[in-house]
Amino acid sequence: MHDPRLTPARDDLAAKYLEGKVKAARFVEGQEYEIAEAIVPLRQAPAADAEQMTQALKGERVTIYDRNGEGWAWGQLADDGYVGWIAEAALTRPGAAPTHKVTALRTLAFPGPSIKLPPIEAPVMGTKLTVIREDGAFAITREGWYLPRQHLASLDAMQPDFVAIAERFAGTPYLWGGKSSLGIDCSGLVQVALSAAGTGCPRDSDMQQEGLGRELTDAEAKHLKRGDLIFWKGHVAIVRDASTIVHANAHHMATVVENTQAAIARIKAAGSEVSAIKRPT
Repeated sequence: MHDPRLTPARDDLAAKYLEGKVKAARFVEGQEYEIAEAIVPLRQAPAADAEQMTQALKGERVTIYDRNGEGWAWGQLADDGYVGWIAEAALTRPGAAPTHKVTALRTLAFPGPSIKLPPIEAPVMGTKLTVIREDGAFAITREGWYLPRQHLASLDAMQPDFVAIAERFAGTPYLWGGKSSLGIDCSGLVQVALSAAGTGCPRDSDMQQEGLGRELTDAEAKHLKRGDLIFWKGHVAIVRDASTIVHANAHHMATVVENTQAAIARIKAAGSEVSAIKRPT
C-alpha cells in the first residue's frame, strides 16, 4: 500500500517513475520548480482554505505533475518527498543551486548593505539561498538580498546537538503543518531540528516513529537520554534530560519545555498512551 502523502499518484495521473508500481490513467514526467516565497503551504486540496499538511521554504525544489488551471499545482517536494497542492504564484523555474542555508531561527534580508534599510523578506531556519559574494558583514544572494553573514552557513554545515536547535523554538506558536519559528507542529519541530544536525527526517510523527533510529527496551526507557524521542499516536516529543522534554503541542498552543512524567500523565488522561521511545542515533 502506497502512502498518499509520499506517492504522487491519483486515479487520473501519476508520476512517470511510478509506472508499473501504481495504477493511473496516465503517467507524466513532471517539471522541477523552486519555491520562490519565504514560507509556502502545501495543502491537501487546491484551495486556500484546505488543510495545510506541511510547508515548503524558499529555495526548496518541487516536481510539479499537474495544474488545475485555477492557480494551483500538484507535486512532490524534493527534500522529504511530501505530496500536495501548492499555489502556482509561489513557484519559479530553478535558478543557480543553493550554496547556503539560514541557521538563525529567522533573519532579515535587506535591499542593500545597511541594517537601516527596510527589510525585503524574513527567511527562516532551513531556507536555502544562493550566495554570490560577500560585502563586509553581509552575504549577497542572487536576488540581490543582503543578509547578515552570521545567520547563514554552508549547506553542508551541521549542528552538533539537534536538541539545542529544538530548544531555540521554545515559545513558538503551535501551527498544524508548520515548520518555522512563526508556527510549528510536533513533527515539524523534530524534522527541522534533526535536519539542522544533518539527519534526514520524514515529516509526520508516524513516519518518524517508523523510520528513525531504534526502539528502546523497557529497561533503557527507564533511563532516558538527551535526544530520545517519545511517541504517542499523532504526537512526538524530544527528551532534553532525565526529567524534561521539549515539544510543540496543541495543549499549550506553543513549543514548551515540560516535565516528562507530567506530560505523559496529562496525555494519558486525554486518552493516549506512549506508543514507542526511540533513539535516533
